[in-house]
Amino acid sequence: MNPSDPPSPPRRFVPLEHIMEELSISYSQAPALVRSGQLRAIKVGGRGVWRVSLDAFEDFSAERYAETAAMVAESQT
Repeated sequence: MNPSDPPSPPRRFVPLEHIMEELSISYSQAPALVRSGQLRAIKVGGRGVWRVSLDAFEDFSAERYAETAAMVAESQT
C-alpha cells in the first residue's frame, strides 16, 4: 500500500470467524448464536458464507452487557 493512496473505507461486514475471535468462542457456538436469533447475520455467495455487520455485532454486545448488568443487579437484591 502506497502512503499516498487514499485510505480504504472501514469494513461493514465481517466473517463469522471474526466474531468467534472477538468473543473467544468455538466454531459451533458462533453459528448457534445466529440460528438462535441472538446475533443477526446474512449468508452470501454460492457457498452461503456467513457475514455479520459490525452494527449487528455492536447491538449484540450491548444487549449482552444489559443482560449481565440486570443479572448482577438482581443477584444483589
